[in-house]
Amino acid sequence: MFTVVVSVLVAGSAALMLLVLALSGAPGTLVLATVLAALPVGPLVAAYLWLDRYEPEPRWLLASGLLWGGFVATAAAILVQGVGGWVVGFTEEASLAVVAPVTEEASKGAFLLLLLWWRRAELDGILDGIVYAGMVGVGFAFVENILYLAAAYDGTDGMGPGGTTALTTTFVLRCLFSPFAHPLFTTFIGLGVGIAVGSRSGAVRLLAPVGGYLLAVIAHGLWNGSTIFGFGSFALVYLVLMLPALLGLGGLAFWARRSERRMLTMALGDAARRGLIPGTDIGWVVDLGARRLARRHARERGGPDAERAMRDYQQAAVELGFLHHRYLRGTPPPDFALRGQEYVARIGAVRPSIAFPGQVVPTR
Repeated sequence: MFTVVVSVLVAGSAALMLLVLALSGAPGTLVLATVLAALPVGPLVAAYLWLDRYEPEPRWLLASGLLWGGFVATAAAILVQGVGGWVVGFTEEASLAVVAPVTEEASKGAFLLLLLWWRRAELDGILDGIVYAGMVGVGFAFVENILYLAAAYDGTDGMGPGGTTALTTTFVLRCLFSPFAHPLFTTFIGLGVGIAVGSRSGAVRLLAPVGGYLLAVIAHGLWNGSTIFGFGSFALVYLVLMLPALLGLGGLAFWARRSERRMLTMALGDAARRGLIPGTDIGWVVDLGARRLARRHARERGGPDAERAMRDYQQAAVELGFLHHRYLRGTPPPDFALRGQEYVARIGAVRPSIAFPGQVVPTR
């Protein structure tokens, strides 16, 4: 159901957004705006993939997050803001500082709620929430930046006559100084969803995503509101709020990734005592440097097939570690037994065919 709902919404929203983009400027302007808007996308995506190295999320789900942010979230925000502005008659200031944050964070956060509802097994904690939220935010910012850059160049943004100077100013502010803004706002929702997944409290599971959404709206509203009162206000919010928030969340993400190693070591240690995995393999699974060394060793001894087997083994062991951790915490998913049997079967099937550095014959 998740795949069907997301695919239908992405396809329909993509058609709408492509029409909006087509009407937003001449073809040459759109090409230039798209190229400029794409420049920060690669580094941002790479940063989130770097965080996601312990248990890489399915690439199709990460791509779905990007597409949701780029098409579904932007289309929903435009429609809601447009209809709301026509019916209620919001002022430009109210729309920018209040309506936009409320609608945009809701449309972006909806993807995370769908994951929580239909793909809870893919969410193992706050780091997964951060990664998925980041992907949605990057996709949203990319398409929104195309619209802003095109409007700046065409002079339809109400900020001046347009041209190269306006385009450059918009590019510097949106793509160089604050490309992380939308991912940062939505990260608060991702944190809430990640906390909800790991909590045994029903109240926390309900309130954490709501609290994350409210924090996202507040941060977004302060950021947008700073542009209303001039550059001095913008610079103040950037230095006092945005930069510390970015550094704080970045530090939290780095801490979460380091804590995953300790958690996996503990969980797999318990799994080894239960006979589910050889205890001597744990270091080759939880240490990123050792994982790379083991894969290189496998490739040198047996070629691509051996490297693939090593990668499959390490991935199955990591998945087992995350699942076993949730069992030890008392928050196992409903399909805990079935998934656990699947991971143990994968481990047992691959282990006889691999050897870690220093091993001659694989042993259990």
